[in-house]
Amino acid sequence: MPHLKSLKRTFLLLSYFILLLLPALAQDKTLKLWYDKPATDWMREALPIGNGYMGVMFFGGVGEEQLQFTEGTLWSGGPHSSPKYNYGNKPEAWKYLPEIRQLIKEGKLKEANQLVQRHLTGIAPAKLEGSTSWGDYGAQQTMGELYVKPGHGEAAPQNYRRELDLNTATGSVSYQIGKTKYKRLYFGNYPKGVMVYHFTSSRPEKYTITYKTPHPKDEERFENDIYTFRGHVNDNKQAFETAYRIITDGKVTYENGSVQVSGAKSVQLIHTAATDYSWEYPTYKGTDYKSIVAKRLESVKNQPINALLKEHTSDYTSLFNRVALTLEGSENIEVPTNIRQQHYFEGAEDRGMEELYFQYGRYLMISASRPGTMPMNLQGKWNNSTSPPWAADYHTNINLQMLYWPAEVTNLAECHVPLLDYTAALVAPGRQSAKDFFNTRGWIVNTMNNAYGYTAPGWEVPWGFFPGGAGWLAQHLWEHYEYTQDAEYLKKQAYPVMKEAALFWIDYLTPDSSGYLVSSPSYSPEHGGISGGASMDHQIAWDVLNNCIQAAKVLGTDAEFAQQAQQVRDKILPPQIGSWGQLQEWKEDVDDPENKHRHVSHLFALHPGRQISPLETPELAKAAQVSLEARGDEGTGWSLAWKINFWARLKDGDRAHKLYKMVIKPAGGKSTGESFTSGSGSYSNLLDAHPPFQLDGNMGATAGVAEMLLQSQAGSIELLPALPQVWQAGEVKGLRARGGYTLDIQWKEGKLHRASIKADKDGACSLSYQGKQITIPIVAGKSVKISGKNFL
Repeated sequence: MPHLKSLKRTFLLLSYFILLLLPALAQDKTLKLWYDKPATDWMREALPIGNGYMGVMFFGGVGEEQLQFTEGTLWSGGPHSSPKYNYGNKPEAWKYLPEIRQLIKEGKLKEANQLVQRHLTGIAPAKLEGSTSWGDYGAQQTMGELYVKPGHGEAAPQNYRRELDLNTATGSVSYQIGKTKYKRLYFGNYPKGVMVYHFTSSRPEKYTITYKTPHPKDEERFENDIYTFRGHVNDNKQAFETAYRIITDGKVTYENGSVQVSGAKSVQLIHTAATDYSWEYPTYKGTDYKSIVAKRLESVKNQPINALLKEHTSDYTSLFNRVALTLEGSENIEVPTNIRQQHYFEGAEDRGMEELYFQYGRYLMISASRPGTMPMNLQGKWNNSTSPPWAADYHTNINLQMLYWPAEVTNLAECHVPLLDYTAALVAPGRQSAKDFFNTRGWIVNTMNNAYGYTAPGWEVPWGFFPGGAGWLAQHLWEHYEYTQDAEYLKKQAYPVMKEAALFWIDYLTPDSSGYLVSSPSYSPEHGGISGGASMDHQIAWDVLNNCIQAAKVLGTDAEFAQQAQQVRDKILPPQIGSWGQLQEWKEDVDDPENKHRHVSHLFALHPGRQISPLETPELAKAAQVSLEARGDEGTGWSLAWKINFWARLKDGDRAHKLYKMVIKPAGGKSTGESFTSGSGSYSNLLDAHPPFQLDGNMGATAGVAEMLLQSQAGSIELLPALPQVWQAGEVKGLRARGGYTLDIQWKEGKLHRASIKADKDGACSLSYQGKQITIPIVAGKSVKISGKNFL
């Protein structure tokens, strides 16, 4: 019987290993993007990796790998590109403000608009010889591509797989040619500031490594196993350096800009980059970029790849693993992600796809936004152009803010820091713009903002005029305090910036004929004409003043200012309900019920603001719903994402889920039985289509899922406020609530089953579920468990 014993032993061992693998398989079903062929299109198919400083897109080509990359501070334009660059400002433009306001009061809107266009818009970008279409306004720049060509050429591969693992933030490519197996591993190490690319083969192989860039070359060399390229941006002479250290078991030679490796089973490239850009207004120059590159490469000199990978994994998972989402019905669907995405919209009940998209947003944030880096721009840190769409800049009439909506609630407060630091850096140039255009105190930033202090209104109306951007950014400072309860941060960093944003509105708001304070002139972002009071302006002014009042109370300071802020806040024209029951977009009741514009700016008070809520202001919430119904469910990527959050705040989880599906849908495709705007949705690499690609849709959708499961803006922590019917059972772990709370929530049969709450400090915690509220005592650091029965 020894043969049977051997079989039994083998069976037991196999069973044991299968049990060990089950958790990994459970993760794989939702947290990997994978494909059975290389990418051919940067925007739709290439996969993003990053280390906060740099963004890299890898294609996974067999005959040649393309690693397109940029570094967040690489920008054209600015003060060093043109003597005409004046940060967009027009000194003493404010002198025309009284005449413009008078024309608005007289109903002469055409004349008022003409004066605004002539005098209260920023200086248009100066055209520069050899520059991009964005002139001296500038644009975020690609740094170029690394091409790695294996010796096997374009031979047909077997068992090809290209993958992005969100669990570990690693990219990989594997395939076989004949009997030789090839593998590639890619990741970004934030602590070291480097990207790592590792090529291996089961037999010795040769490789050719070439760097190509659209920017002028100043120096190129290869010494001591380090390739270095120094160049500059053509128009502003911004200097940069990119370099990689090569570690290999093969022979290395260098000729005509290409590194040749022969007889290698392993080739590692440890890659970094830096520029001489600095956040310091008004020069934005002076960083010792050469020293940064040298120190980073020296720090990895004796680091084996396993050590770099371990360091990266520890750093990344310390953030990513804070939150887990599990939805009942998530199955192990082992098909390429692009096919899975299509099947989902042909009716497949694939909850794992919804989990994947939620966590993809968190992955992208961790990869693109870390302390000490530039904040994410419209494309995060991934840009392959010298003249990208909308300059890949910082749009502050929603897009920049939306990029950071998931930061606090999905437990990534550290990733919020670049935006908070950048906001503080905008105060100095924003003061000048406020003075030049409006003769006010405080600071402003408008629709388009570059890396060089362009805080002035844009150069055309209606899209360019939006001084409310600063007040909206100030909300992020307050939210960071709300979630962290860090009073020292509030005192030293947040409150001074918030207060200056509020000072602008205190000075700018002007009385109308009814005695209310209004924003005049104003434009609702990118929609409609000039107004004697765009609702979003009033709502943002209310929000920043209200937050300052609360902050002053927390800090026990500035009582006189807080009193003034309250007086002004209470005189602002409140949200108005119009003739067809809608929430008015303007002071004037001129909303068109047939208008389907992508911007729904007048609902700011519903989300991300807190001035309107179904419980406290039901009539206004109903009016907001009427407006939202009229605008419809169509929209570009970020617009759909915002609507997810709107419907979640209105407690309609099914409608929010419908829009979530629309965000995930294959861009340009259609779902069975439903019609969608051509182009919107997400590409096969799951990057959101505006179109073209913008990262805000990904981030807004991730935030929207969190809003469905947890809300805390109304003073109480609301559990499962907008749970869709299709999510009958599930669990979310690690979401954050205002007040400094971390929560795990589990539900069954569409009802709250149990929850666990952990507080950062002692106190009483208010919880609500389906309209019923309880208060529980809680001790810092200790979990308190409750069940759905607590709310019976």
